Amino acid sequence: MNTKKRIRVLLADDQMLIREGLRTLLSAESDIEVVGEAATGRQAVELTRKLRPDVVVMDISMPQMNGLEATRQIRKDFPDTKVIILSAHSDDAYVESATDLGASGYLLKHSFAHFVADAIREVHNGATFFSPAVSKRFHTRQKESSEQKDLCKAKPVRLSSREGDVLRLIAEGEAVNQIAETLSLSIKTVEKHRDHLMQKLAIHDIAGLTRYAIAEGVIDGGVQLTII
Repeated sequence: MNTKKRIRVLLADDQMLIREGLRTLLSAESDIEVVGEAATGRQAVELTRKLRPDVVVMDISMPQMNGLEATRQIRKDFPDTKVIILSAHSDDAYVESATDLGASGYLLKHSFAHFVADAIREVHNGATFFSPAVSKRFHTRQKESSEQKDLCKAKPVRLSSREGDVLRLIAEGEAVNQIAETLSLSIKTVEKHRDHLMQKLAIHDIAGLTRYAIAEGVIDGGVQLTII
């Protein structure tokens, strides 16, 4: 009798059809067991704490904390749990952000059916796994990313205290309207602060702002930026 322990997997995606598709696909794998489902980033962290899965298959665009921040928290608090990002975003910035935060794999939604089971097995065994469409670009950008990080460290950026607040909330996955409510500002004012941040930091997307904030320790409360 085969008594090999199955790989315990948590599915995190705000789209029920995606979760159902993944569950159906993985139910055919004798060595993989889906132990839970999460519809938000916050729920993914909470269920990881409760269920301690071996692998979390994580979407990026989710309410109540995006998948990048959820990945950071899971990898920090539960280092034995591996994370595979499953996303419609193929942008290099998202792939780099995910791996910087500890994700061991990155799959594109349009191709997940062909690779997800293999990806789960690979990351569970300590390897990494990327969709072919992003794998080559990712490895090429690793060297470029290292050089860019060194350049950023050499050029400290001065942010206002309000810009620091907006940056922190963006990195925590809050939408513009949520940030406006939290800080008692108008949506237009929040958008203005966000645009100023992108200009000052030479970053042109939310994923890049999130990666920068995490690298600087902003969302852990240990702000290392120069705040004025």
